[in-house]
Amino acid sequence: MKFNLETAPLYKRHYDEEGFWKKVRHVAAQVGAKVLYPALQLYYLLGAEHVPAKAKTLIVGALGYLILPTDLIPDFIPALGFTDDLTALMVVLRTLYKYLTPEISARAKEQADKLLRGASDD
Repeated sequence: MKFNLETAPLYKRHYDEEGFWKKVRHVAAQVGAKVLYPALQLYYLLGAEHVPAKAKTLIVGALGYLILPTDLIPDFIPALGFTDDLTALMVVLRTLYKYLTPEISARAKEQADKLLRGASDD
């Protein structure tokens, strides 16, 4: 199934915090900051009190889609495997951009940098 704003809630069942961290740690070097940064921005938006529940449903859907290994373009395909995941993350991030704060962006960048260096402190 293709990811879009209407289908996002269907992917929420694939999201859990442990699965998210396992996935980002596993693929950090492979996907780089281009995928990690928006994923982490959404992750930290999910925990923000000022983000409404409906918006959090979209976030959980996008992160669930990222975790799901059997999505539209399977993650194991070199160079293409994460393009659909990145698209899903960016669609939701653009939709929820008004909730993104400089603090959340900074925290996401810092964590992405740590993951790319091989260390994290989630």
